[in-house]
Amino acid sequence: MGKFPIADEQLLGSVVVCRRCKARNKVGSTKCRKCGGSALRPKNKELRVKK
Repeated sequence: MGKFPIADEQLLGSVVVCRRCKARNKVGSTKCRKCGGSALRPKNKELRVKK
């Protein structure tokens, strides 16, 4: 996680990501705001590090 746990919680808890175009959307969304796709997933809680 980042330096600020409160900010991380607000960002990660309120975002869903489009599987088609990878745009960030609000949690209550049923369609993507950019491409109109309905395949949305919750944002990953764990930040990944490149090896």
